[in-house]
This record gives sequence, structure tokens and C-alpha cells, in this order.
Amino acid sequence: MSETCNNVYFVAGGGTGGHIYPALAIADELSKSSKVYYVGNKRNMEYSLATKKGYKFLHVSIKGMPRTIGPKLFIWGIKLVRAILYSIKYIKKYKPKAVFATGGYVSAPIIFACIITKTPYMMHDCDAMPGLVSRRLSKRAKCVSLAFENAKRHIPNRNTIITGNPIREAFSTMTKDEARRNLGLQNKTTICIMGGSQGAKSINYSAIDLIKEFSQNYDLQIIFQTGAKNFDEISEKLNLIYPNWKNDKNLLIKPYFDDMISVLKSSDIAVSRAGSLSISEICASNCVPILIPYPYAASNHQRINAKSLLNSGACVYIEDSDLDANRLKEELFSLLQNSAKFDYIRQNASILAKYDASKNIAGKVLSL
Repeated sequence: MSETCNNVYFVAGGGTGGHIYPALAIADELSKSSKVYYVGNKRNMEYSLATKKGYKFLHVSIKGMPRTIGPKLFIWGIKLVRAILYSIKYIKKYKPKAVFATGGYVSAPIIFACIITKTPYMMHDCDAMPGLVSRRLSKRAKCVSLAFENAKRHIPNRNTIITGNPIREAFSTMTKDEARRNLGLQNKTTICIMGGSQGAKSINYSAIDLIKEFSQNYDLQIIFQTGAKNFDEISEKLNLIYPNWKNDKNLLIKPYFDDMISVLKSSDIAVSRAGSLSISEICASNCVPILIPYPYAASNHQRINAKSLLNSGACVYIEDSDLDANRLKEELFSLLQNSAKFDYIRQNASILAKYDASKNIAGKVLSL
């Protein structure tokens, strides 16, 4: 779309993939008919992801709010005011028809600016327990979309809709064969092990002891995302346990995958934390989720997310404190050796996939 386009919309969300990827999915839908500007912090990963897609990026310098009263909270408050003033400046300059925000601290300044300038805004929250920004700032939103029905009672806005999480279009179009070709993988049973973009030590340590056995003894294909901070440590441990791991065609081990669509669509089983977006993307990939919630997640939202799936028969659930190599192996083989159980969970998970969420949410934004 040209810079002179009258249909201008802002999309905001950042800090974590759970806020960024849903925002990008909506940006992609809106950009089919409108000019979209992405609002975020250029020091976070949303900057590279949004600019790589060609979106003009509007920077707001904001971090998460300190949870204790003191000098840091005072300094943060000053920075928040400055970020709000910048956001007001962006609104006055580009005159968006509406703003879409996915919650989180990065969204807060532009939402405050919307309230001050009386610009219509819509919010989306991914989790069964909505975040602080969603709970506090959704009251004046024209509409709030949610991924989970039980999140509704925490949102002080009567105009709430249950849409599921917006996911990228390729989740509904890419085939398993195509995904495996994209990654150079073989057509065989594939297990994805990941702890999010930052990794998860408990998942990583449990997986290390199993990788050689799964590949060499059972001919299973493993995709392992260690997280950037953990990759060197994991590599050193693997060098001791399995010196030839880098030459094993059954293994694809990286600190981070840019193409998570191909990773998940290639997989038959996904071992993961229980962030809401990860859950949505796993369900949309027609694979079985083994969920290990991060025990220190804000408002315990990962446990609530995972138990919502467990109650629908759509995942295997493991508490982080119960996780070790033996437990992980036991749950994996329980699925691999019991096709009825495998198919039952996979079908239930697939039912929860909301392939039309992005179109439905974008349509609501355009109607504002």
C-alpha cells in the first residue's frame, strides 16, 4: 500500500513471540486493504520481525513495569509518560482509523494514547488468564478478542468475542511433506522439542539424555530448539554423550528456528511450554502436544492454558517439577506405542485450531 493511503491502522505488540506473532498475523490481514504501521520497541525482536515483512516501525521505548515500589518504578513511570507522548505524536501524524494491540507492556503506551486522543482500539489476549495490561486497559476498547472462553470473566468489557489466537496463514496451507522438505528432513516420525524462543532448561536437560537413543535405537527424527542462551551448553553436553550428533541425519538442533511453521507442521509430537500462542500453533499443525507449563509464569497462566487443553483431552500434561528424562520417555512412548491414544489427542487438539481467527479479528478491526 502507498504512504498516501487513507486507510491507516496501527498494530502493536512486543516483547515475546506470544504478543508479536498474533500482531503480525493481524497486520498481514489488514495490509491486504490498508496501510499498516507496527508499534513496538526496536530493542525487542518485534523490530526485526516486523521490518523483515516490510512494515514501517514506530518505536516506543518501554520495558516491563517493576513489581516493587522504589526508584526503578519512578524512573519507569517517567519513561511510560514519554512513550505515551511519542504514541500521541504518531497518532496525530499518521491518523490511524483504529489500533489493534495484543496486550503486554509494549502495547500500554499506544493504548493510553488512544484513550487520550479518542482513537478507537481493539485488544486481543492470548491466555486463559489475561495479562495485566489486558485486564486494566480493555475497559474502553471497542472490542476485545480472546483465545479462551474462561478468560472472559477477567475482562471488564461487555463487547468480548472468543476467536482463538490469530495464526499465520501458512498453518492452514502448508502440508507435512512440504514442511519437511523446507527443513531437509526425511518422511518419518518426527518429534519437536522446544521451550520457546528463550529455551527451557528443564525440557533441554530431559531431552539431552534421550536424543541418541531415540535416533539410533528407534530411528526417530528429532527437531530440538534449545534457545539461544542454552545452545553452547547443550552442544557441550551432547559432545560428551553423543560425539557424532552433528552428523546424525535424524537430528536438527538449533538455538532458534525462524521458520517455526515448517518446524511444527513437520512434527507428529511437540514437547513444549504452554504459552498460548505455542499451543494454538501446535493445534493448527495436527500434532500431539506434550505440555510442560513454566511454573513461574505471571498469574500462573501457562498452567491454566495447559489444563484447559487437558480438560478437552487435547494434550499430555507434565508438571515441570515432575519432568526428567524417564518421565519424558515414558510419555512419548505411551503415544508412539498406542495409536488409539495418539489419534484421540491429536484429533481433539486439531478441533481447537482456529484457522479463521486472523480474518475474523481483522474484519472486526476494519469495522471499528
